Amino acid sequence: MSASSPERLALAVLNPGGRDPEQSFAAPGSLLPEAGGHPPINYHAYAACTGGGFYRDAARIPRDQRAVLLLLRRDLKKALRVLEGLRAEGKTVAVSLKESGRHQVAALFAGEPERLRWFRELCGRADFALASTPELVPFYRGAGARRACFVPTPYPVDRPEWDFSQPPESRRGVFIGTREFDVPSRNHLAALLAARELGEPVTVINRDGRCGRRMLEALGYPAGGLRLVEGPLPYPEYLRLMGSHRLVFQLDRSGVPGQVAGDALLCRVPCVGGDGAVDRLVYPPWSGSDADGFHGVETARRVLDGEVFPFFERALERISFEVIAASLTRAFRRSGD
Repeated sequence: MSASSPERLALAVLNPGGRDPEQSFAAPGSLLPEAGGHPPINYHAYAACTGGGFYRDAARIPRDQRAVLLLLRRDLKKALRVLEGLRAEGKTVAVSLKESGRHQVAALFAGEPERLRWFRELCGRADFALASTPELVPFYRGAGARRACFVPTPYPVDRPEWDFSQPPESRRGVFIGTREFDVPSRNHLAALLAARELGEPVTVINRDGRCGRRMLEALGYPAGGLRLVEGPLPYPEYLRLMGSHRLVFQLDRSGVPGQVAGDALLCRVPCVGGDGAVDRLVYPPWSGSDADGFHGVETARRVLDGEVFPFFERALERISFEVIAASLTRAFRRSGD
């Protein structure tokens, strides 16, 4: 069943007042890597896999798009007004926190009891809550959601145009998946130091300008051991860079949906050391808490030495556009019945 099949919903993902412009994924060519706009990843991917659209104004959602995923950010009082308007139009509405890492959820509600009250009101009035990580399911239920379900963010691993793999013989070195020194749970510094033990050239993206360069230079890598790439990069260019490596390495413990692991899948590159939802679904022997510190380095060594695992086959079964589109259809139809 294709994403445009009449049996499948076209999901509208709504980010009220957000910066990302309106974007339709229904038109031919809208899913091509060079199509422009936001790539079909993260929350945009929920819309993309169903042939739906991403919006920042509820009034712009077509009347025939009856299923809406409302993303929750800081202004939850405004989000509640938007929810009430959508429900009044007869739409089925799920809610989901836009920033869903453990540190991001904690920061959203820290010292904000009023915001927490609005959040509980939203969970209670929505048709259901959609969790992009399994840890958020009891969080939403505890906040009053009548139903909460985990649906991982999909990746277009079943779309040939999103195959960014490169010949194994042309791949060199280790790519560091994280790039934030200032978020403790990312463990970016620890990953960079641990990667020195792998005996491979290391590539890292610097998005912090001169300050980031000074920090990276202070790591003391030998000449030629650390390659700095100034970012950010356009998404296809970033994937081509990642795909030129033998391994993606990180020690992230933020409990995020798992974009680094998803990016690695599009490059068909092993990803070691993250604890995101995609990491655990697709790369289970190489991810999670067992990959902390020393064990993460040992796991990476085994992979570099040739250890294999059918991660791409698991991705096709668990997070492909086709699979997640069907999961979203079931979730919204269950609430709309």
